[in-house]
Amino acid sequence: MAFKPNNPFLLTSYAGPEYFCDREKETDRLLNNLLNGVNTTLLSVRRMGKTGLLKHVSYHLREQKVICIYIDIYATQNLREFTIALLNGIWEAVPSKSSFGKQFMAFIKNIRAIVSFDPVSGQPQLSLEMGNAKTYAHSLATIFQLLEKQQQPLVVLIDEFQQIDAYPEKTVEALLRTHIQQLQYTHFVFSGSNKHLLTSTFGDIKRPFYMSTQLVDLKPIEAEAYSTFIRRHFEAGGKQLSDDALNEILRFSKRHTYYTQAVCNRLYAQGPKKPEITDVLKIGDQLLLEQEAVFFQYRQLLTPAQWRLLGAIAVEEKVYNPTAGQFLKHFELGAASAVQRSLAALEQKEMIFKENNDKGSFYQVYDCFLSRWLEKSTYSLPPAY
Repeated sequence: MAFKPNNPFLLTSYAGPEYFCDREKETDRLLNNLLNGVNTTLLSVRRMGKTGLLKHVSYHLREQKVICIYIDIYATQNLREFTIALLNGIWEAVPSKSSFGKQFMAFIKNIRAIVSFDPVSGQPQLSLEMGNAKTYAHSLATIFQLLEKQQQPLVVLIDEFQQIDAYPEKTVEALLRTHIQQLQYTHFVFSGSNKHLLTSTFGDIKRPFYMSTQLVDLKPIEAEAYSTFIRRHFEAGGKQLSDDALNEILRFSKRHTYYTQAVCNRLYAQGPKKPEITDVLKIGDQLLLEQEAVFFQYRQLLTPAQWRLLGAIAVEEKVYNPTAGQFLKHFELGAASAVQRSLAALEQKEMIFKENNDKGSFYQVYDCFLSRWLEKSTYSLPPAY
């Protein structure tokens, strides 16, 4: 029986197409690629909904009887932990009583995988005995051989793929590329939130994965599609959302998926039967206040110059030319060379990100709620000109 949430605006889980907003073009493209043997790189900043999209794609693949293996490698630190994540992804995806499942169980016994239980969920999980890089490289090769041996369509979705850049073993990228290019039945989506690293991985001619995938860049959901989705779920819950309230939700959250869902989730749970714009503003203030301690901590981790530049970008929302004289003068940011250094530091710390539209490239604050808090904060900057 399908899970039916009490609140339709989900923040962490996936409960089926009914609770998933739009992304029809991206879903179709990913499905078409995977079913036709084309590996894909999915790019987006964090909390834009890429993990939800991967779960949505998995749902549709499984409906077509395609085995879909999802792994999130954000917390992995080396080749051993990557291999463990892949083993657990297979274990979760493959029915134990199937032919593949039986082969997999024999395989994990052969490599002496250790079965333990997650202390939080209580679910069984696999691990590997300590060894060296050669041991894990061999295990990885054998895993891919096992996948290919099934001679049926298989899909592996690797979330936060840029994490392999931080592994101490610097040959992991080449190792994976060597195996993947030989696979006929198994196809991949490499997803990640560090667009700079992933663009380098798949776009640098000197890198092993150069031009080996199609790129899909995830943008905010269109306002019309999100409006329809939000209004439908409020009405299904017996709530009538005013046009002004709906417009304020999309303005405040910038249609950045997690933040839009967070505002809607709270308004649905706490708001009146007929939410107005004042109710949305109240919810927004609540959410910002709850994060204030974190925002002050950010301030302690940045230099005064970096903090002031961050606030300036928040006030402007989109900064196309951060070294323009008018921008520097209005926000008292100092010399252009100093601003360039602060920009590089903020981008490296993932406090800001660089994006493109039809007007060109611009800088934006990464965390939508931090951006809104900086706009309101008396600790920030003078009002925009």
